[in-house]
Amino acid sequence: MLKPLEKNEKFTPRRGPVVLAILDGVGFGKYADGDAVKQANTPVLDALMADCPCTKLKAHGTAVGMPSDADMGNSEVGHNAIGSGRVFSQGAKLVGEAVAGGKLFAGEVWKKLIANVLENHSALHLIGLVSDGNVHSHIDHLYAMIDAAFAAGVKTLRVHALLDGRDVPETSAPEYIRPLEEKLAALSAEGVDYLIASGGGRMVITMDRYGANWDMVRRGWETHVHGKGEFFPSAAQAIETLRQRTGAIDQDLGAFVISKDGKTPAGAMHDGDSVILFNFRGDRALEITAAFESGADFDKFDRGRVPRVMFAGMMEYDGDLHVPKNYLVNPPEIDRTMDEYLCASHVRQLAVSETQKYGHVTYFFNGNRSGKFSEEYDDYLEIPSDVVPFEQRPWMKCAEITDAVVAAIAEGKYRMIRLNYPNGDMVGHTGSMDAVLVAMGALDLCLGRIRDAVKAAGGVLVVSADHGNADDMLEHDKQGNVKRDKAGNPARKTSHSLNPVPCIIYDPESKGEYAGELKTGLGISSLGATCIELLGFKAPDGYDPSVLNFR
Repeated sequence: MLKPLEKNEKFTPRRGPVVLAILDGVGFGKYADGDAVKQANTPVLDALMADCPCTKLKAHGTAVGMPSDADMGNSEVGHNAIGSGRVFSQGAKLVGEAVAGGKLFAGEVWKKLIANVLENHSALHLIGLVSDGNVHSHIDHLYAMIDAAFAAGVKTLRVHALLDGRDVPETSAPEYIRPLEEKLAALSAEGVDYLIASGGGRMVITMDRYGANWDMVRRGWETHVHGKGEFFPSAAQAIETLRQRTGAIDQDLGAFVISKDGKTPAGAMHDGDSVILFNFRGDRALEITAAFESGADFDKFDRGRVPRVMFAGMMEYDGDLHVPKNYLVNPPEIDRTMDEYLCASHVRQLAVSETQKYGHVTYFFNGNRSGKFSEEYDDYLEIPSDVVPFEQRPWMKCAEITDAVVAAIAEGKYRMIRLNYPNGDMVGHTGSMDAVLVAMGALDLCLGRIRDAVKAAGGVLVVSADHGNADDMLEHDKQGNVKRDKAGNPARKTSHSLNPVPCIIYDPESKGEYAGELKTGLGISSLGATCIELLGFKAPDGYDPSVLNFR
């Protein structure tokens, strides 16, 4: 149990709560064209940035624990950094180091998976996102596992390829799939049987999160495990055909199954096989993991025949529940989070978001911990998300989130409230500029309501984000020119940006304890100490400095 925080004599807490509003996917765009945040009608956000202490925070690369500053941030690592007040090496970096140094292949879990295949003369199945987005996975890790399996004598290997188009350009799947098929074919020419067995868009099969749409997982299970679906001779042919048929971008392409003879699936799973989910990020890995690891009490969908396989994840996706049972790389050990310190200091807190980001303001914010630190001082509120394409309802649940937060502010029960508006991120991933403009407008209306509630209660509103997205909706070349697609249209960008995000302090009852100029050059991990100081405490030792310059 942590000791309570020490009081900060330089600051008297306001009479109302500290409210941390995380505008998911809202950053400062580098280019005017494609910056939906700048182009949207956001008078509240504009006024807050103009009239309040404001600075820019880093939200990508090494500032959030990624391997390099060429790596985009994401909601998982962003909320880890905000909630812990520090930077921990994250999944991409940890897995990259384990692969490059050979630690992954020297580990007991990898050896056990390979031994299982060799002893049973069975297949090794690799399921995951095939791209170099480095948010959920990296194709280099897949290649390394394929090479290691070949060197270990594995004769049969099947890749179940989830298509990205979200953390990488929206129709870039062939750039990853064709070389992968060529590599597998070259190895097969040396006397093994390696191929892509199934696949589909990440927003259609397998990669659901927070129980928002278990039907996605059902489709993935049937595709990967049973080989049930439309047959194609190759993954490249499947992508080309499905694209021509539907016009969908990669993340929205339907499921496909590879068949050598056009009659039977090439990669259905059987008793004695080994299965590795090579995604390292936890939120979109937990449900398919549950389908593999749960017993007869699994009730989310009818799994049909459940093969007795040896299953492992790339990382431990839930450190509290210890899921999965077997994993290849140890996750970051995040401790001393802001939530835990505030519970130890008897500060009542409320965490609110809709389903799509509920786990981010709870699980990830708390250092990848499922449960509460205190039943007495922690309250969580999940607003169920709509199960519709985000571009069709870009306002999402921001009004309902705001209703809950405004009511909580007025109630006066909580000293700290944190919330996440998913709009800029989830709608930004669709690539629809029109939808994002609507999303930002809706979000801004809600932000105005929270600002007014904070003012009436005499609290402090901290506005920031976990990473950028809506601020960079078009692909640009190195010279800053907009790229064009094959039809000559501006190439849409669906991935996160490398741009900084805002940090705004709205403190209507300020007594001038800190300067109007906030610190610069910091990352979003500074938000932990910032909120703690605004609550009237000293930031814990080891926390990254807050943005506040006390007089």
